[in-house]
Amino acid sequence: MRRVRLHPIALAAGLALAGCSVAPIYQRPDVSIPAGYKEAPVEGGATWLPAAPADAIDRGDWWRRFDDPELSRLATQVDAANQTLAAAVASYRQAQALVREARASYFPGVSLGVGAQRSGGGSSSTSSSRRTSFDASLGADWAPDFWGRVGSSVAAARAGEEASAADLAAARLSAQGEMAIDYFSLREADDEAALLTRTIEGYERALEITTNRYAAGVVAKTDVLQAQTQLATTRSSLALVRANRARYEHAIAVLAGQAPGNFSVAPATWKPVVPAIPLGVPSALLQRRPDIAAAERQVAAANAQIGIERAAYFPSLTLSASLGNGGSRIGDLFRVSNALWSVGASVAQTVFDAGAISARVSAAQASRDAAAARYRQTVLVAFQGVEDQLANARAQGEQAELLRQASDAADQTEQQILNRYRAGQLGYTDVVTAQASALAARRALVQVAVSRQITAIALIQALGGGWDASAPVELTGSMRGDGTK
Repeated sequence: MRRVRLHPIALAAGLALAGCSVAPIYQRPDVSIPAGYKEAPVEGGATWLPAAPADAIDRGDWWRRFDDPELSRLATQVDAANQTLAAAVASYRQAQALVREARASYFPGVSLGVGAQRSGGGSSSTSSSRRTSFDASLGADWAPDFWGRVGSSVAAARAGEEASAADLAAARLSAQGEMAIDYFSLREADDEAALLTRTIEGYERALEITTNRYAAGVVAKTDVLQAQTQLATTRSSLALVRANRARYEHAIAVLAGQAPGNFSVAPATWKPVVPAIPLGVPSALLQRRPDIAAAERQVAAANAQIGIERAAYFPSLTLSASLGNGGSRIGDLFRVSNALWSVGASVAQTVFDAGAISARVSAAQASRDAAAARYRQTVLVAFQGVEDQLANARAQGEQAELLRQASDAADQTEQQILNRYRAGQLGYTDVVTAQASALAARRALVQVAVSRQITAIALIQALGGGWDASAPVELTGSMRGDGTK
């Protein structure tokens, strides 16, 4: 390749052409957005989810809506020490570094070289025939961004950074939501264990009474056996509930970045709070959901990649300059008379590549189309998630009221059956049946209460949680890796 002397006019032309981009203008893929949510509460219907603009939703600590200080404390631990979240933070820092690397191509590369060499002849050479030389050089190379290759690379890297930020927000929302679900499941286990403990105490008294009645010849031994069976079965249920609580506690420990052996959540009174969650309009999901934001940024990155591949159709210009010096002594390196300099430009153009560039452009276009399809699918799944949770919330609200009525009726039935048994009007089988029905109704009432809380968490996640696309990503000291707190 021939080196030519750079003329000032050529330099000016290069600078004028630099920045011209051959990348297609990016437009966010169109998606079909409904006017409203099909399963949203209607006027005169359920009112636990009042409609409101999306800006009314908390932009961060969404878990505080449940009014539980312990939940808030655990959420802070998850944010600071969750290892999946730490990996997402590291990926985000890596994406930031890739943007800085891409931007560096806008500027010339400067290199400095210093060397020393000693030479001589064969074995008979004397010290006078040996020679020492020193040299130093300073060079620079710069490729003006004529066709927007560097600009497209920066755009792709920046889109990747923004996608990584959205992935980080999604990881944080997922970890916090998973912890909240495990926490309320643990509290439900506490409440159910307390219910079973009270029930066992009643069954123990019933067994004692039945045993005394059998000893007095009032009832048959089958009554004692049935009371023993019911007591043992309920104790077995309590053991299972306690085992489930332990598993939830272990899961919370891992989410908080701790070994389960060093972590515990003390039993406490459970607050079955179901917060009101403003819905907003469906189009708000496109800005609020981090997974949608990440998918859209992947489309932008794929679009910029087309510009990178198209730039290969056009010639590339490299400008270079160098300044060097040499001599037999170090002092000679500082003499102007020994200096050598050069300035040049080189142009390279692919003449024939058997369609390789065209194939890469086509592949980049196909990659963008695939990313756009994934984006649209992500949006559709997001709408589905909101509708699913709204339907669950409405059904569980109705279910809670019906189960409350059923539990009240079962309690009254149990008491009446016990009274009639003590009066000798019924057998113990009727007592067992009534007590089992009453216990099942009480447990179902507890379970639907935690299900409503879990559905509320799932709806908050479906709506994007505390994600705010306009807010900068904040990293804690432990996640930055710089030792700051």
